[in-house]
Amino acid sequence: MDFNAGDFSSKIFESKIINFDELALQLFKYQFEQNLIYNQFCKKITPISKIDSLKNIPFLPIEFFKTHEIKSDNFTPEIIFKSSGTTGMSQSNHYVKDLSIYEKSYHKAFDQFYGKANEYCIIALLPSYLERDGSSLVYMFEDLIKQSEHPLSDFYLHDFEKLNSTLTQLKAQKQKTILVGVTYALLDFAEKHHITFPELIVMETGGMKGRKKEMLREEIHEALKQSFSISNIHSEYGMTELLSQAYSKCDGKFICPPWMKIVITDTNDPFQILPTEKTGIINVIDLANIHSCAFIKTSDLGKINQDNTFEILGRLDNSDMRGCSLLYF
Repeated sequence: MDFNAGDFSSKIFESKIINFDELALQLFKYQFEQNLIYNQFCKKITPISKIDSLKNIPFLPIEFFKTHEIKSDNFTPEIIFKSSGTTGMSQSNHYVKDLSIYEKSYHKAFDQFYGKANEYCIIALLPSYLERDGSSLVYMFEDLIKQSEHPLSDFYLHDFEKLNSTLTQLKAQKQKTILVGVTYALLDFAEKHHITFPELIVMETGGMKGRKKEMLREEIHEALKQSFSISNIHSEYGMTELLSQAYSKCDGKFICPPWMKIVITDTNDPFQILPTEKTGIINVIDLANIHSCAFIKTSDLGKINQDNTFEILGRLDNSDMRGCSLLYF
């Protein structure tokens, strides 16, 4: 089909209002034709003639990124982002043809939710991500730290004393500051240091990775709020397999940028889209995933609220997968 990735990218990032359904169908047709794995997956589960609207588009299980090269068209990737995984588990690989699309996506989203990076000092506490190669999260915040241009913007590993001293200095300077961190590292810091910095934005990216006992989101946020004397905890929802992120500024309620959409489906019927306030599987349509697959079934459980925010309520386990078994080939 006649599809121009550059024109498509302009439509999703540079237009004030986008026709999401129309663009999603356009991208689906392109990826169905050019992505061999997605093509085979779609043909196995539904007649292609039935895919005439957004609600009928199949979502590719996220596990396919661990077992196959998910590429629309044949290309040499500019970079391969890799998931962290756990010991003994295979990693997801996201083959990125054009890094500028990812950069546009996270810059536009950050601008939408927080303003320009150069308004902030940005501090990243991401030890487990820094200690491996291929992290899309590290790539994003490395760039945002550079864009912030603040002399104290930086990554931190395990030097909590230095981090505490830096935050104290930024508080005294009344500097707008974002502290973004993997959840277990933020909790480790919070156990050792308490600082009254009510203007500080603390953003957790999720991730306990077996480092701590599992805690409810409310417990995590309450512990962090008390440690920093702040009223809300922010969160980022992103993953290796996506080139876009959703953000929450309060109570774990996430908002997507205009080119990203959440669809909740029944755990036993992947084509039954659930209404608001019903818990099911989180599926993501990420129009920035032009060269991989834009239609992804995650392993997360969640719901969409009446105000069109969404929440993450847990993870699927093996017992939840009986109605959405994976078709490997």
